[in-house]
Amino acid sequence: MATNQPRSARKANAGMFLGLLAGVTLAIGLYLGLVYAPEDAVQGNAQRIFYIHVPMAWVAFLAFFVVFCAGIMFLWKRDLIWDQIARASAEIGLVFTTLVLLTGSFWGRPIWGTWWTWDARLTTTLLLWFIYLSYFMLRAYAGERDRAARFSAVIGIIGFIDVPIIYMSVDWWRTLHPGPVFTSSGAAMPNQMLIAMLVCLLGFTLLYVYLMILKFGIEESKDKLLDYQFALAEREAEGAISA
Repeated sequence: MATNQPRSARKANAGMFLGLLAGVTLAIGLYLGLVYAPEDAVQGNAQRIFYIHVPMAWVAFLAFFVVFCAGIMFLWKRDLIWDQIARASAEIGLVFTTLVLLTGSFWGRPIWGTWWTWDARLTTTLLLWFIYLSYFMLRAYAGERDRAARFSAVIGIIGFIDVPIIYMSVDWWRTLHPGPVFTSSGAAMPNQMLIAMLVCLLGFTLLYVYLMILKFGIEESKDKLLDYQFALAEREAEGAISA
């Protein structure tokens, strides 16, 4: 007779399946971007970094939106699960923002002739990176866990304001950065490029969800260990007093 799998085993299997699905989707997307999609008429093959650069920017923005929402929920409900979600998503967002800055530099070098320029979008993205770096620095030095969670929630909420500024920067200021590829009139690219772009977006989104499952589990375990250590210290203190 078949037995039900423990919840942890089902969760692990679902995570493995999602990770595999993300990997397959990304492999297909990269093939489409590197082989199937045509070469850009102006930028040549250097443009192909677009198929990882833009989806990684999307993941970073999505991650920080989750931090924003989780921060609001934590300040409202004071439930530690929201802080765990925010911590997990903030770390993923910071990693992907770093990759966005690096791939943007690799793309800019052959097109603009420089690794970095104080362009409006690049500068506001770098500012976003520093905001969420300070998010983790605050956590490291704030001391007591609940206080660190409250302060970090505020930074996560305020820091997200920079995301729409980044998005609108190409419209608000003169910039070297290309404008939006998706507008109200449609996608400003051939169908082959659009298909490759959408598959890569899906793949990176699935990767984000997979990483969130893993990282949330780690943050949850860290808090359980911290609670156990605190309870153990309390018992030892009570034993010392009673002795």
